[in-house]
Amino acid sequence: MEPYSPSGIPASRPPRLLDEVRARVRRLGLAYRTEQAYVGWVRRFILATGKRHPREMGADEVERFLTRLATDDQVAASTQNQALSALLFLYREVLGVDLPWMAGIRRAKRPEHLPTVLSREEVSRLLAELSGTPGLLARLLYGTGMRLMEVLRLRVQDVRFARNEICVRRGKGGKDRMTLLPPALKAALLAQVEVARLQHADDLAAGFGRTALPDALARKYPDADRAFGWQYLFPAAGRSIDPRSGRVMRHHLHEQVLQRAVRAAARRAGLDRPVGCHTLRHCFATHLLEDGYDIRTVQELLGHADIRTTQIYTHALNRGPRAVRSPLDGISLPSPPLP
Repeated sequence: MEPYSPSGIPASRPPRLLDEVRARVRRLGLAYRTEQAYVGWVRRFILATGKRHPREMGADEVERFLTRLATDDQVAASTQNQALSALLFLYREVLGVDLPWMAGIRRAKRPEHLPTVLSREEVSRLLAELSGTPGLLARLLYGTGMRLMEVLRLRVQDVRFARNEICVRRGKGGKDRMTLLPPALKAALLAQVEVARLQHADDLAAGFGRTALPDALARKYPDADRAFGWQYLFPAAGRSIDPRSGRVMRHHLHEQVLQRAVRAAARRAGLDRPVGCHTLRHCFATHLLEDGYDIRTVQELLGHADIRTTQIYTHALNRGPRAVRSPLDGISLPSPPLP
């Protein structure tokens, strides 16, 4: 196996531009998915501009690239903004260039869509179609309001049974928060802990048993990555090579396992709307508000930085248009003929 430097870049060759992007992302402690996205957009930008070095380009090239994404590729506004974030990161953090034209590039305006929210009966039908590990994960999504990757990245020590709470580490924006542990899931989660314990014991016996740790914990505590508490609560079926360290480790379950299971369950349940894993988070928030919980409490459980993000869930309550009585219903008129 090719030797790796402390930054995770192969040590046998000098760093290239994309290697420098990776190293800077890791230096700032950003997520691996952010690293993949930024490297991909920088590579795409360079190829789209004739393989010119970014130092030779400026606002015109960036604007043309983003315009091409919108007009030719017809990507969503969020995709355009991700591409812009990657290029701003390249110029500011990697190349050390902070030019006035950067502030003049405007982000695409994202359209505001109302989230898909299922009724409680529909959620019950959906969850009834899921069993095993996907069933437990889906119930966690609905029962806690966590995001898909937050659930999959749970470590054994993050579930605090005595306090009926779950610690969500490094959520969106890199923030930790606490959410509730539904008592109805305690027995299943305790059984899942034992599954993870047996899997970890087998890995240790085979000479493995390490897991990826956040930030610099692996250097500060050399054996922490072998401790059971740091293992993923929902481990993957097989071991794999960690893309940053090059070590053989056991990662968490891949997100596509649950995504595919939820989509298939929605079809079997006869739900006629697009339903995904994030739909269960929408249902969690809306149903809590329907039960009378304060919107600030729901905001804290969801991990929203801005309460305006949480307010979108009030669309499903009897506080908006559905609470208004039409003036037509207040006068006596014969019923219109049916078509």
